[in-house]
Amino acid sequence: MLENNQSQPELEVRVKNIIDVDNLKFKDLNNNGKLDPYEDWRLSPKERAENLVSLMNIDEKIGMMLINTRRMGLSQKDKSKTSHDGVIDEAIVEKGENIFAIAKMYGTTHTIANMHLRHFILRDNYSPAEMAEWINKMNEIAEGTRLGIPVIIASNSRNENAEPVFGMNDAAGIFSTWPGTLGLAAAAKGDIKNGGDASLISEFARIARKEWDATGIRKGYMYMADVVTDPRWQRTYGTFGEDPEFIADVIGRIIDEFQGEELGKNSISMTTKHFPGGGARENGFDPHYEEGKWNLYPTPGSLEKYHLPPFRAAAEHGTSSIMPYYSIPSIKKSVVQDFEGEDIPFEEVGFTFNHYFLNKILREKLGFKGYINSDSGIVNKMSWGMENSSEAERFAKAINAGTDLVADTNDIENLRMAISRGWISEKRIDEANVRLLTEMFTLGLFDDRTYNSPEKATEVIRTPEHWDAAYEAHKKSVTILKNSNETLPLTADKLTDKKVYVEVFHKELEKAASFTEQARSQAKELGLFTLTENYEEADTAILFLNPKSGAYFDATPGLLELEICEDKVNTALDGALYQETTLSKMKHLKEIADSIHNRGGKVIMSVNVVLPWILGNVEPLADALIAGYDTFFNAQFEVMAGNYKPSGVLPLTLPASDHVIAVKQDGECVSPNDVPGYDKDKYMPAGLSYAYKDSDGNVYKLGHGLTY
Repeated sequence: MLENNQSQPELEVRVKNIIDVDNLKFKDLNNNGKLDPYEDWRLSPKERAENLVSLMNIDEKIGMMLINTRRMGLSQKDKSKTSHDGVIDEAIVEKGENIFAIAKMYGTTHTIANMHLRHFILRDNYSPAEMAEWINKMNEIAEGTRLGIPVIIASNSRNENAEPVFGMNDAAGIFSTWPGTLGLAAAAKGDIKNGGDASLISEFARIARKEWDATGIRKGYMYMADVVTDPRWQRTYGTFGEDPEFIADVIGRIIDEFQGEELGKNSISMTTKHFPGGGARENGFDPHYEEGKWNLYPTPGSLEKYHLPPFRAAAEHGTSSIMPYYSIPSIKKSVVQDFEGEDIPFEEVGFTFNHYFLNKILREKLGFKGYINSDSGIVNKMSWGMENSSEAERFAKAINAGTDLVADTNDIENLRMAISRGWISEKRIDEANVRLLTEMFTLGLFDDRTYNSPEKATEVIRTPEHWDAAYEAHKKSVTILKNSNETLPLTADKLTDKKVYVEVFHKELEKAASFTEQARSQAKELGLFTLTENYEEADTAILFLNPKSGAYFDATPGLLELEICEDKVNTALDGALYQETTLSKMKHLKEIADSIHNRGGKVIMSVNVVLPWILGNVEPLADALIAGYDTFFNAQFEVMAGNYKPSGVLPLTLPASDHVIAVKQDGECVSPNDVPGYDKDKYMPAGLSYAYKDSDGNVYKLGHGLTY
C-alpha cells in the first residue's frame, strides 16, 4: 500500500532490469533479482541512503566523497578519445597538464566505474539538448556499475550575463540571461525603494530552476551569500552587494525557489557559499593565491553583525549544502569576535578545516542540517593553514572538521590512505555518505529523474517569457548616478537633427572593438538615435566603460587597483614601481568628451560596476553617469531614451578615492576590511568620508539612484 501521496514513478532503465513487487515496479540496480531497501522508492530517502551505504565497499564510499570537473565529449578535439558517439570524454590527462589535473585524470567511464566518483562539475557551455544528452550518457555508464548509483551534476551559475572567468562564471548566454548578481540586487533594491519587495529575485530563481531541471543539472554552486566589506575583493561582482539584511532575504528567496518548500524531485539543490563570508579580506587579496589567505576582523562584532546573517537565512531556508571559504581567520589582525554571547576561538586554518566554525556555529547555532562541500583545491593548492601537511592529512583534517564532499579532486589514493591509517573513522565516512546519498535519493535520481529529455530541455530554455523577464531585469538594473541639467532622458525632441556617437572601452582593445560593434548594432536595431561613427560630428556621445582589474588566480604586485586609469604608476608590496591599467585609451576617451563639449553637446557614460570603482578620472567628463552590472547595451539604451523609467540603485558604496582605502605600512587599512561601505564612516579618521561625491553633490552610497 502506498503512503504520503506516493504514486508509481515512471522508471527508465538502460542497462539493468525492472522488477515487479506487490504489483509495483522497481529498478533492480544491483541486479540481484530482488528488491533491496535502497531500490524501494516507497521508503524515505534517509532509510534508502543508510541501506545503500551498508552495501557499499570502502572504495565506493571514497569515490562518493569527491567531486571533480568533467569535460563533455564535445570539447574533446580528438574524437578517438571519446565514447558514446562522441558524447563522453575518455581522455587521460597527466598530473599538472591543466588546471583541473591536480592528480592524474582518467576517462569518464574509468572514473565512474573504477574510481567510483558520482559527483561532477560541468563547466562546458553547450546547448541544453547536448548537456541533457551528456548527463544521460553519464548515468547510463553509472547504471551499469555494481550498485547502479547514478551521477549528480553540479555547476556554477549559468543565468547571469558576464565575461567568462573559470570558477566564477564558467557559462553564460545559453540559459535565459539576466544581469550580473549585482544587477539583480540593483533592480530588486530599486523595487524595494519604490515600495515593493525583492520578488524579482524570486522570479529569477523560479525561471532558472525550470531551465536547470530540464537539462538535468541538479546541483548549483550558488549563490554567494558573502557580504562585500573590502572593496578590493575581486569576487565582489558575484555577490549581491554589501547589505546583510537584503542579502539574507535574497538567499532565502533563491533557496525557496530553486529547492521548493522542501527538497524534492523537481528541485535544484543549492550549495550556498562561502561560509562564514568571504568579504572580510586582507586588503582585497583573494585566497585563490597565498597573499590572500587571511580573513581579518579588526572591528568588534563585525562577524556576527555583517557576515553571518545571510548564512543564518540559508540554514533556516534549508539549503542543501554549504561551501566554506578557503581563508583563515587571522588572530593577529582581528579583535575577539563573539556569536550569540560566546567568544569564537580562532583556529588559524581555512574554514573547511575549521571544526568550531563548521560544527559549533554552522550546525549547532545556525541549525544547518545539510552537507558541507569544500571549495575547489583545498587538499592541494589552497590548503591554507595546512600547507605543511600531506594531502592525506589535509583530507583527514577537513573531513573530521565536518566537510563531507571535497571539491575538484579525484585523489582517491590520499583519501584512502587517511582512512587506512585510522585518521578518519569509518563511522565518519558513513555519515558523510548518508548525507550525500540522501540528497540524491530526495532528488529522484535513483528513480524517475535519472534521465532527461533533450527535446524538452531545448523547449524549456526557448520559452520567450523567460527571456522577456530577464530583459526586464536588465532594464530595471540600470542605475542613474548623475544627471546634470536633465541630460537624460534622450527623448526624440532633444535629439531632433542631432547625431549620436557610441563606443565601448575595455582594458583589452580587441574586446573593446567587438563590444563597440555589438553596441552600435543594438542601437541601430532599436532605432532610437541617429548614429554616426565619427565623434567629431556627433552632438551626443554614449560611452560604455568596462574596466578590469587584477586576475582571479594571481595576486597583483601591489594592492588591487580600483581607479579607472591607464598606465598609472603604483608601488608594489616589495617597494618596486609598476604600471597599472584598468581601462585602455583613456586619452581617447577624454578627446571624445572634450570634442563633444566644445560643440555644446552632451556626454553620457555608463560604467560596468563589477567592482566598486573609484570614478574620479571619468565622472567629471560625463553630463550623465550610469552604472550597469553586465547589463545589456540595448536595455541601457532604452533607459537612456526614456522608454523605461530608471529605478535601479547602487547595491554597494563606491569609494571616494585611493585615500579612503589606503593601507598603512603595518598593513592596516584606513577603512576597516570587515565593515560594509555604508557603515565605514563610523570608523574613518577625522576629515575623511568613505563614499564618492560627484560634481553635482550626489553621494554614491548604497541605495543611491536617480530617476526621471
